[in-house]
Amino acid sequence: MAEQPARAWRLVLEHIERDLLDARLGPGDRLPSERDLATELGVGRSSVREAFRVLEVMGLIRTATGSGPQSGAIVIATPTGGMSALLRLQVAAQGFPLDDVVRTRLVLEDAVVQVLAAASDRDTSRAHELLEAMDARGLAPAEFLALDAQLHLSLAEASGNTVIAAMMAGLRSSIESYVQAGVSAIPDWEAMATRLRSEHRALVAAIDAADVDAARSLVHTHITGYYTSAGLTRDTHPQI
Repeated sequence: MAEQPARAWRLVLEHIERDLLDARLGPGDRLPSERDLATELGVGRSSVREAFRVLEVMGLIRTATGSGPQSGAIVIATPTGGMSALLRLQVAAQGFPLDDVVRTRLVLEDAVVQVLAAASDRDTSRAHELLEAMDARGLAPAEFLALDAQLHLSLAEASGNTVIAAMMAGLRSSIESYVQAGVSAIPDWEAMATRLRSEHRALVAAIDAADVDAARSLVHTHITGYYTSAGLTRDTHPQI
């Protein structure tokens, strides 16, 4: 059976991320061409293009058309943390049960928003940049959800807790695979995207307003609401 398109672009994404994590690629390096990657990985050029778009909105590469030293896809940043690499390898090797992923997100992100909302010197500038990026017209669900994951990771990084940030980065592949799986079960994606944008803005606003209780409530509702709406899970209480 032919590989499904959603899985094909993820194969490209994981291939490039492995090269980044293993330092085979670094800032300033040029990625292989769409044609070469498609041939190497046995996928269509459209899948390579989709993976490039996701990597670009995540801030890992920059793409430019034309010819010359500035054309093509160039690495501008790398994923962070040795723990990130370890967790991604675990996810790739065996996967994590959805309930475990959701409950872990609830525990980690509850801690993140508590710390951020209570901090006197919080910096949510990156989160605001991502909120603006998610307002762009024409974003495919994969691109939107990649930005969504990056927003949550940016909050973890802003919290100053490097262990939590590394764990969130490491879990990103697992989180994205489940939220992507839920897209097909959502009858009106545009309505869901509008809802998610509103929830994101309310969450960041609560953090900026130093409203710890509101931030904790909003992040819990936001995380559980998507999985429930997509029919992925019913019991998302944060017991572990």
